[in-house]
Amino acid sequence: MNQIGVRFRAFLDAGVPDSVGRVLLECGHEPIYHRDALPDRTPDAVVAATALANNAILVAIDKDMKQIAQRYGMTPRNNRFDRLSLIRICCDEVMASKRVEHAMSFLELEWAFRSEKAARRMWIEIGPHYLKTNR
Repeated sequence: MNQIGVRFRAFLDAGVPDSVGRVLLECGHEPIYHRDALPDRTPDAVVAATALANNAILVAIDKDMKQIAQRYGMTPRNNRFDRLSLIRICCDEVMASKRVEHAMSFLELEWAFRSEKAARRMWIEIGPHYLKTNR
């Protein structure tokens, strides 16, 4: 288990490297790999809906998912994605797992904060030199 005792499920979009899933697993979280749940070239809206159906945070490395989730706080109420939590990796695939590893305590704290109220969602961007959250 991790340092603060939270555990989350993460749905890794097709472009996210397996090494990110291994980091999540090593930290006590549950990765769900795109290939284990959906066929190749599944539309982004279906990927996002699958993450929601599995009570999972969507982990994406492509910019297209930003359009699905829209800007944090801008998704209209009762939109089917208004509860979607997202970790958007904004660096290349080579750096992705190391950046997720470095951000893990931040991710866990944000998930704990999100879990305090059902209406909250988590929106985090992990860049090569920054971490960004929107609350």
